[in-house]
Amino acid sequence: MDSPEKLFSGPSTPLSSRVSSMTRVSSGSGLLNVTPTFRNKQPAVTRSWMMTPRQAVKILAAAFCTLGVLWIFSGISPQIRHLDKALISSYWNASFLPNAALQPPEPSDLRIPDTTDTFSSYKYRNTCNISSLDLHAPFSPLCDNRQSMLEAMSSGGRIGFDAPYIPRGCDMRWFSTEEVCEILSRFEKVIIIGDSMMRHVIGSINVLIRKDLGYGAVTDWNFSPQERQDCFCNYQFNVKACSIQGIFKSQDVIRHDPGSLACTEGTFDLMIEQMIRFPIPPEETDRLKDLMGPKKPQKPFAFIFGHGLWNDLDLQATLDWLDLVLDIIGSHHSYLTKKGAFWPRLFITPNAAGVHKPDQWLVTQGNKALQLFEESVKVEAGRRGVEHVGTWNMSIQSNKFDGVHVDLKGNLIKAMMVMNWLNMLDVKQH
Repeated sequence: MDSPEKLFSGPSTPLSSRVSSMTRVSSGSGLLNVTPTFRNKQPAVTRSWMMTPRQAVKILAAAFCTLGVLWIFSGISPQIRHLDKALISSYWNASFLPNAALQPPEPSDLRIPDTTDTFSSYKYRNTCNISSLDLHAPFSPLCDNRQSMLEAMSSGGRIGFDAPYIPRGCDMRWFSTEEVCEILSRFEKVIIIGDSMMRHVIGSINVLIRKDLGYGAVTDWNFSPQERQDCFCNYQFNVKACSIQGIFKSQDVIRHDPGSLACTEGTFDLMIEQMIRFPIPPEETDRLKDLMGPKKPQKPFAFIFGHGLWNDLDLQATLDWLDLVLDIIGSHHSYLTKKGAFWPRLFITPNAAGVHKPDQWLVTQGNKALQLFEESVKVEAGRRGVEHVGTWNMSIQSNKFDGVHVDLKGNLIKAMMVMNWLNMLDVKQH
């Protein structure tokens, strides 16, 4: 067998001498470029450590791309850490709009109800001409805890009169009726205590669980033809003509018109006890105790309070009222007063005044007094372990047909605020 040298270049000259004899040296550029060339005319083999301009551009571009990706991740990672785990997978929003004040909602199944008209299947949807999209403008991100949710709902507003409501900083959910039913089913009872504004809150929740924009808040099963005309759509909350026709207990609906409920019978219990005077009359105290029952329930209670206008926004009178209500509840169910007990409580302060507010109330119950009352109640309620949501910002640019009470649309937003608070409660603590 021939040696490697013979196979490569022939029999006569050693490989080393042929390489050295055919070496070309170029020093015109100050660089040594050695190119060995072989006599057998094999393809030339060139080794050069020079970098071409195109290669340099590619390397620099790759470096900048890497730095850009790292910068993006460093910016969003704090937000991702605070997102609910269920939302992390939907954090990346394909519809991200650079420099926009509000970003589109996260593209997840969770937010489908927020971006569709959840009233589309409700009774009298077209006659009342109300879409859920007229009431709330969804955006991202969602609030990731209860405190940020309450702050966002309290400080949100509208861009124009009666425009869709927008929480500030982070968004709330707009739940479907099925979701509302599921949230209510987590509690033994949801007990609302307060004045006419709170009566409208429970009325709006009844609209949601009955899927009825026309008569969902009122006892339409016993209406006369005149009442069906007077208490329809927005006028369900007319305090002069329709106040006594409001639904005060979900059990009344189950008893008189169970087919109108979208929630499964027996899975929820919603009620209001109207208590506005101080001192609280004994008969009202007894009714509240009867609502709670004698024993600790298997599921927790949730309490929602509202007060203020009846006492002319007298802060001390409202605090005396609240302290007495809390004492009645705590003395009846002493387990609630123990350290670490799960006792969810929310105080809703009155909405803004409208142009039809009677002149004699503009000083004591006008918008300045309402704002001061809202801020003071937030502080004082917090000292008592009661959470707070304000409605002044939400309602200042909303319709108030009597200058005091918001209409059906405004009350539906209040109801959804309550549902968002209930949804954020950790019922496992009970």
